[in-house]
Amino acid sequence: MLGRWFQLLIGIICMSMIANLQYGWTLFVNPIDEKFGWGRSAIQIAFTIFVLTETWFVPIEGYLVDKFGPRPVVCGGGILCGLGWIMNAHADALTMLYIAAAVSGVGAGAVYGTCVGNVLKWFPEPRGLAAGMTAAGFGAGSALTVIPIVKMIAADGYQNAFWYFGIGQGAIVVFLSRMLSKPVKSAITTVKSAIAKSRKDYTTIAMVKQPVFWIMYLMFVMVAAGGLMATARLGPIAKDFKIAGVTVSILGLALPALTFALTVDRVLNGLTRPFFGWVSDKIGREQTMTLCFSFECVGILGLYYFGQDPVMFVLLTGLVFFAWGEIYSFFPSTNADTFGSKFAAGNAGLRYTANGTASLLVLLFSVLAAVTGGWESVFWVAIILNGAAAILAWFVLRPMRRKLIESFSS
Repeated sequence: MLGRWFQLLIGIICMSMIANLQYGWTLFVNPIDEKFGWGRSAIQIAFTIFVLTETWFVPIEGYLVDKFGPRPVVCGGGILCGLGWIMNAHADALTMLYIAAAVSGVGAGAVYGTCVGNVLKWFPEPRGLAAGMTAAGFGAGSALTVIPIVKMIAADGYQNAFWYFGIGQGAIVVFLSRMLSKPVKSAITTVKSAIAKSRKDYTTIAMVKQPVFWIMYLMFVMVAAGGLMATARLGPIAKDFKIAGVTVSILGLALPALTFALTVDRVLNGLTRPFFGWVSDKIGREQTMTLCFSFECVGILGLYYFGQDPVMFVLLTGLVFFAWGEIYSFFPSTNADTFGSKFAAGNAGLRYTANGTASLLVLLFSVLAAVTGGWESVFWVAIILNGAAAILAWFVLRPMRRKLIESFSS
């Protein structure tokens, strides 16, 4: 029986293979628009569909993982991910682009939900670090492929980029899925933790009856909305700021501002997940949330005021992603701490639907930007949402979670 650290490694690699479906999307928006002239807003609906199907089907996929184990779910997810990008390569109408987004979204959700849910079971401690390392695969997994995708789009067209990367990434996920397994009690080492954890295992139905779950859900939506907006709109924002193709040189590396920002953002978006997951294991979940959400306010504010400078655009988008990406380690680990490990995959899956709900706000952000003729109102809404989430973490979530856990401590 392969150990839990091997299971963690497999999960990280699988997550990195599906990362481009979300984080590489912004590279394709302008080329698709240039070819068909559908308009960026219409094309971006595909991104919203992807995120919705990626997230809102995860509770079902989590239930299947709890019942049948991770292998069949991840295998099916890998097939759908590859198929979705192959469909993107041949999409000559918005309808097909939207269907492809739905197909790849279901596949990505199956892989994402399974890998996170599985590691929550394998690692009761250090849960924040393990969840963060798994989520880092999704956050940073696209970093190494940003430049190859950009070059392939420029040399061979975006269709070939969709085709070859879709097949390659999907095939790797299918292969690795055979190595995943359910946790074995004898392989799990439990150590004393400073983080309060529930002694009760809540079913998903029991979980949704607890108000603290909905506070976490609301907070996730508030913070995720700003990050997803940056993920989906970074290319258009850089274009509107007139800096997308401006060469930026930092530490001896020279790249166009948008390409540089995308690479740095993916790396930082990955590093923040295990780093702040580890920090939250040490000082507490809510304390770390308050700190990070406050940083996010500063990053978005700075991007609005100084982002039209190419160097500052790269640096500030990096801060935005570093202060945002950790939610994908905070909330799964906090959810399992609060509601137990037995049904962790299904429970985390339902909580992850908040990511889909947040994507609807991203769609509204596009409308807001179009109506107001700029990004100012969008940035300010994102700042307010993050500030409110920071306040909720300390003054609402912290006492509510403590009360619920202590009610079953005796």
